[in-house]
Amino acid sequence: MQEKGEKEEKLRSLEEELSTTKKNKATNKHLGILRAKISKAKKEAQKGRKSGSYGFFARKAGDATVVLVGFPSAGKSSLINLITNAESKTAAYAFTTTSVVQGTMLYRDAHIQVLDLPGILEEAHAGYGMGSTVIGQAREADLVLFVVDINQQNGIFHLIREMAEAGIYINKREPDVRYSNAINTPFKITVNRSRLANDSVKEIFNGLGIYSGDVSIYDDLSEDELINIITEKARYKRGIIALNKVDTSDDHAQKAEQVSREAKAETIPVSAITSYNIELLKEKIYEGCGIIRVYIRPRENAKPAPVTLRQPATVESLAKRIHTKMAERLKGALVTGKSTKFANQRVGGKHILKDGDIVILVIEK
Repeated sequence: MQEKGEKEEKLRSLEEELSTTKKNKATNKHLGILRAKISKAKKEAQKGRKSGSYGFFARKAGDATVVLVGFPSAGKSSLINLITNAESKTAAYAFTTTSVVQGTMLYRDAHIQVLDLPGILEEAHAGYGMGSTVIGQAREADLVLFVVDINQQNGIFHLIREMAEAGIYINKREPDVRYSNAINTPFKITVNRSRLANDSVKEIFNGLGIYSGDVSIYDDLSEDELINIITEKARYKRGIIALNKVDTSDDHAQKAEQVSREAKAETIPVSAITSYNIELLKEKIYEGCGIIRVYIRPRENAKPAPVTLRQPATVESLAKRIHTKMAERLKGALVTGKSTKFANQRVGGKHILKDGDIVILVIEK
């Protein structure tokens, strides 16, 4: 317990120093070192908190995994009951969900695992309020579904910020950062197209114990994002927003449009009470998971069998999904659906399939 307290105190001290240090050219190096030290300290502090964490970690299952993230009493439990076969406790007070509730959403023949996570709190990224469980599950998900009370719509910015603090970046393209760890060679920055000064980049690497190698940064990013990438903590996830309890608001359409624009995430106004827009929410969840469902027809007039694929999906990747040897003997396919101009169009292995396509694989005998 004493060691845990010392780790927490060290982290608080470093964060206080960072917040009080003025940002200018003269302090860039020092700030880079501080951020790297804070990253290490957070990791150590979180280790101590995990032993006291409640709940459990749910393994991924089905064709894709979605996590519901939101404040206590945002309506996550009611939503998961509507879109899946789960039975989550619901109540008009906070902290009803104290563990991960699992359910399966069957949509377009795809089995999508939906996890209702405990309500997120301040400093969740640091492990508080079951934050380790929430953040850990979100790292492994294919889609983050933020559930926000329409009467507390600005809370979405806190949720997205908490995710970023934990190294989970929502609807953001992953920056191109390349690092070659060449031992016994001087530390070198070959390309730097970020807002960070070369000295700051070097100090961040040095603060993480890296003193040699070649670094190239082709996109803009912050100090924290660079640290998360170096430490392999960064995750880039799709995210959509369910603006819940619209039955209590008269201008939900305008509010949803505002949230979508400012949060840079597709926002669906819904009501778990009246089931308003629940089918639309299911459709957006399916689309956000980055999967498609295609149907294999072994021969003419036979019943097609459904197969789930990750986008972008090709005829070749479909064949590989079935069997490696089938992919090796693949000559092409006859495809009917959105990806072709006419029924049974002959295509090659590189042809990109679309959701709902019916495919007859042509295999070399």
